[in-house]
Amino acid sequence: MERGEPAPPARATGARGLLPDLSPWRSSRDFRLLWTQGLITYIGAAMALIALPLQIKDLTGSPLAVGAMGAVELVPLIVFGLYGGALADAVDRRKVIIATEAGLGVLAAVLLVNALLPEPLLWPLYLVAAGVAALTGLQRPALDSLMARIVPHDQLPAAAALNALRWQAGEIAGPSLAGVVVAFAGSAPAYGITVVTFAVSVLMCRGLGAAPPSEGAPKPSLRGLAEGARYAWSRPVLLGTYAIDLAAMFFAFPHAIFPFLADELDAEWSLGLMYAAGAVGSLLIGLTSGWLSRTRRHGLLVVAGATVWGLAIAAAGWFDSVWPVLACLAVAGAGDMISGLGRSTIWNQTIPEGLRGRLAGIEVLSYSVGPQLGQVRAGAMASWTGTRAAFWSGGLACVASVALLAAVLPKLIAYDAETDPDARRRRAEKEPSAESPEAAPEASPREFPEGSPAAGT
Repeated sequence: MERGEPAPPARATGARGLLPDLSPWRSSRDFRLLWTQGLITYIGAAMALIALPLQIKDLTGSPLAVGAMGAVELVPLIVFGLYGGALADAVDRRKVIIATEAGLGVLAAVLLVNALLPEPLLWPLYLVAAGVAALTGLQRPALDSLMARIVPHDQLPAAAALNALRWQAGEIAGPSLAGVVVAFAGSAPAYGITVVTFAVSVLMCRGLGAAPPSEGAPKPSLRGLAEGARYAWSRPVLLGTYAIDLAAMFFAFPHAIFPFLADELDAEWSLGLMYAAGAVGSLLIGLTSGWLSRTRRHGLLVVAGATVWGLAIAAAGWFDSVWPVLACLAVAGAGDMISGLGRSTIWNQTIPEGLRGRLAGIEVLSYSVGPQLGQVRAGAMASWTGTRAAFWSGGLACVASVALLAAVLPKLIAYDAETDPDARRRRAEKEPSAESPEAAPEASPREFPEGSPAAGT
């Protein structure tokens, strides 16, 4: 160790080394507030996630109609996701989060009113789905780009693990509770719980500290969006995270046809468990995520996790008993968690502060558009070849596409948090004493470094 270099923090070993790292929780009040608010929101949103497709199924009886919900959400998500990224770089991110949470609560109230009608209408369900996609597109860049500002650089992997753990808890509690509520009381009580959770979330978000834009931040514009896109295209590591997540979700996201799989397996009671099974697998990874703080090869995690996800989804289509299917979905969730931790860490460790919002908008497209298209693919494939074939064919296509992308973008697998130039620059910006900025000269976002996809990799 060089003279003057800070000693590395002590790491827990053995079983204690597997426990989640709670450093971000202890060091940041805003992180604690966002973590708690997010858990409450996830539970409420998961209630609607179960009730909405099930209500469409009951009204139409068509897997294609359920899958069409993804098509309805696609355009608003793309347009408002990109605009939300530019907006997050130009205004106070706290204000964006509060406004969009309030809007989501209003849309949940619309679902509640419709469910209380003597004969609920179909078109408001699609309209609300489109509105939720638009508000999510506006919110997620502000929410995601805020993390690197409120958490110290060396605690970003731990923050990613804790955020994922929060999501898993909500995904388990929400669908499980929703399955019971919808089965015994109908969709209206589920939507009512969603409204209450968003009201609580708005009140909590008002307690966040201000998050004004960087000095001289550009106003939202197409030129600013193009600058962010050029930067992402010039970084093979970032490009790889987006592409692999998009491919994995497009080919192997069968959530829209879970109600039909439950019917085929003669296990209608298992619908809530199917939605929650992936979160159970993710939770097991999250509860043993202490290893992530000692991991440097986050690109390898992205590839390996996406491969496990695809194989497990394919396997779920080969069983005719519900319990092996639930086990496969849990394994898929574990793989998705591993891949997601790698993606989130790379994004937070390498993206410049001035571009975080716009790059977060691209991230929204990579991990949100994929599932929306995946719902359409799964619904169409199920109508054509059958429900179980839609599972295994999509899973195998996912594995093949991940392998191809890993071969085309080898820098993703080679990513090392200690040696990657962008990660070193970001660490130097937040911890000037740790290393000299001259050690890794900054490149303009408009430059395409040698070896980038734009240079013909």
